[in-house]
Amino acid sequence: MILRGAQGMRYLAAPDRAHAGMLIHGADPMRVALKRAEAIAALIGPAGEAEMRLERMSGADLRREPAGLSDALRATGFFPGPRVAFVEEAGDGLADLVAAALAGWQAGDATLVVTAGQLSTKSTLRKLFEEHRQAVAVALYDEPPGPEEIAAELARAGIARPDAATGQAIAALAASLDPGDFRQTIQKIGLYKWGDQTPLSPEEVALLAPATTEADADALMFAVAEGRRDDIPALLRRLQAQGTQATGLCIAAMRHFRALHAAASDPAGPQVALSRGRPMPPRLKEAMIAQARAWGGDALERAIVALVDTDLTLRSQSRVPGMALVERVFLRLASRGAAARVAAPTETSPTAAARADAPEPIVRALSRGLPSSGASSPL
Repeated sequence: MILRGAQGMRYLAAPDRAHAGMLIHGADPMRVALKRAEAIAALIGPAGEAEMRLERMSGADLRREPAGLSDALRATGFFPGPRVAFVEEAGDGLADLVAAALAGWQAGDATLVVTAGQLSTKSTLRKLFEEHRQAVAVALYDEPPGPEEIAAELARAGIARPDAATGQAIAALAASLDPGDFRQTIQKIGLYKWGDQTPLSPEEVALLAPATTEADADALMFAVAEGRRDDIPALLRRLQAQGTQATGLCIAAMRHFRALHAAASDPAGPQVALSRGRPMPPRLKEAMIAQARAWGGDALERAIVALVDTDLTLRSQSRVPGMALVERVFLRLASRGAAARVAAPTETSPTAAARADAPEPIVRALSRGLPSSGASSPL
């Protein structure tokens, strides 16, 4: 069966021991490892591994010795209690082997926990768990933890439920950190507040947060496309502190806007077009669909021209500060994106908003097959 979103997170926190197994897959190895560890600890308890009730295997191990999985599921441990057979780095090549193990599973056998990287909807391993009545498949996407996950982390660290302002500060911290870093930060806050009966404040959260948090280029691209001008400078500063170059950001922006243009130009509509591409979290997919509909094809073409012009300037011998140039074009595009969002869902409005300050495409941009327009350059 398939468990999505908060339902999947609740299941991993308290798995059903009556189920034969579960598949946890996702593109971020850290997220998968944290949720796998949480699920195994809930199944066998904190002393389970010390009592040898956890059998670890890798995909390479099973390819060398296929019978090892069935043996691990049916083995009798020296210590009483539930057992887990854990298979990491699995792939579609192990689907038949895992299917045979699940088919022979009986009550009292060990619970099978399988982890894998990002699996497409056509993956045979993923389909096996999704269609099995006694197995569960949970997909982990690269998105911030929800309120329930944040509350669970706070409870694990012994932090009382915060007020609204502090809760917003913690949610912002969760959105800016990787899962492992966020858990460590919450544990540090818990140690800081140990024995302190006063409520946690936003100032204390800011004091204990990492000095420089990891920023995601995708978050910046979404801020630009959605017209969130106020978010752009802070995201740029964080990316710059991480060593991200202006050229790389410009390339990422071109990739994002070309994906939006392809979606907006697809006769079947943005939703169908984005479903054909690489898998992405549902919330990000819905956001990109909204962006494509709000901007429209013509406005997106002009945005691409502006980005190509910026990219060529960055690669030229010009002495213009690269990050300042990128910030300027991102802010101009964000202004256009905000206007497009206000005008949506009218089909012609985004185009009209774009024409009001459309950039003048240069010969070099036209040589790449981009459409022409006739307004002044944004640079």
